[in-house]
Parts: sequence; C-alpha cells; structure tokens
Amino acid sequence: MKKYSLSFSEFSLASIIWDKEPIKSGELVKLARERLDWKKSTTYTVLRKLEEKKIMVNNKSIVTSLVKKEEVQGHESKEFINKRFENSLPSFLTAFIGNNKISEEEAEELKNLIDSYKED
Repeated sequence: MKKYSLSFSEFSLASIIWDKEPIKSGELVKLARERLDWKKSTTYTVLRKLEEKKIMVNNKSIVTSLVKKEEVQGHESKEFINKRFENSLPSFLTAFIGNNKISEEEAEELKNLIDSYKED
C-alpha cells in the first residue's frame, strides 16, 4: 500500500472531488467556497498539492481522482493505529468504544466484518 498522508485541508477538498467527480475546476471552486469558505486561490493551491501527491489530476479543467477515498482512509487509519495504539486494533477499539455500549446489530456487524478478514 502506498503512503497517502493528507492534511485536513487536502482531505476536505479531496472529499468534495471524490463526491462529485469528474468535476469542472470552476464548479470545484464554487463548492469549496460554499462548503469550506475558501477563496479561488486557496482551492487551486490545495488542488496543486493534491496533484503533486498524485492523488488528483486536473486535466483540461476537469478534476478527477487518481486514488480512491478508501485507499487514503485505509492508509491514514493504519498510520493512526500504529502511532497512537502501538499497532493494536483491539486497543484502538477499546479506546474508541470506551464506556459506551454498542447495539446487538453493531456487535454482529463487527463480528461478521472481523470474520471476513480472518486468515485461513
């Protein structure tokens, strides 16, 4: 898996692109103004950074992703668990759930998810 580390700003803009792609750059500027309260120059600066990281491409004013959202989230999630929880998924889940209870449905969904990823 490649390493994809995005700043909050980069992820915010990328999320708009993932949601609307392919998107014209002018429309992206408009949405970034509406959703993020950004100026045109900010949008293009952040888009350029995403292009440098080979996450997005702006070709003839049409912006599309080169990397899917799930790939970025997967990388960032693994990095977070590695850094903050010594690479222990159970430690992360314990901290995440805390003293809260989960429903029977959520517990069953988690069990099924874990089962689907078990090594044979």
